[in-house]
Amino acid sequence: MGAVVEQQIEDGVALLTLNRPDRLNAWTGEMENLYFDLLEACAADTDVRAIVVTGAGRGFCAGADMNDLQTLGGAGSEENGAAANGDAVAAAEERARERRPQSLPLGIPKPLIAAINGPCAGIGLVQALMCDIRFAARGAKFTTAFARRGLVAEHGISWMLPRLVGPARAMDLLLSARVLLAEEACELGLVNRALAPDELLDATLEYARDLARNCSPASMAAMKQQVYGDLERSLLDATARADELMLRSFAGGDFREGVSSFLERREPRFAALG
Repeated sequence: MGAVVEQQIEDGVALLTLNRPDRLNAWTGEMENLYFDLLEACAADTDVRAIVVTGAGRGFCAGADMNDLQTLGGAGSEENGAAANGDAVAAAEERARERRPQSLPLGIPKPLIAAINGPCAGIGLVQALMCDIRFAARGAKFTTAFARRGLVAEHGISWMLPRLVGPARAMDLLLSARVLLAEEACELGLVNRALAPDELLDATLEYARDLARNCSPASMAAMKQQVYGDLERSLLDATARADELMLRSFAGGDFREGVSSFLERREPRFAALG
């Protein structure tokens, strides 16, 4: 078994694979740290223009590792269990102060695409939602899971989910923690495409390669910042910001290259984003 997250870079695309297939890639602190480290490394790597994340084996990420959740819940007699639980909660609070936010992927200035190949639950769903685009294998199962574990809407999912599917649908998925399949997830707007399982990864990588070949890294970085930033701006402020960025882009080399490549009917040679 290799690292809990594996990386491969080819044709301008970094493929990150959550790699605990025997546990359906259940999320651990080690996995989180390495995944975020690799995302930050990809952000700084001029050879990387787009990022794909998927899961090894049958699942994408089945949520937090149950061993970790059991530790937080305490064990043993009521008295000893309460003491153990108190220690576990204190340790969790300390870790929460030290860990990077689950929204870190939103700040990566390169497109991040999830290829959801199987079960996607809890914090695994949170991380799928923190990707910019989601493709899923038909039949893949999704669930928020939190209400059925005595938990709350964790890690910013109560902010992101309503913005993707609307408040009423978000409430349904959070309160019921019901299981839905990729086909329904696509209808709701939770995922962009539902694809045949044996086509999923190839189709996702080809989409990412197209971005890497034909789209300006600077443009994509600016657009990603605009979309997430504008969720908190008024239309007037968002338009003013877009006008400012547009005028700046007219003076940039990527604009000249984009026009030239179109007129010359060739692939563009946009500058890398480091």
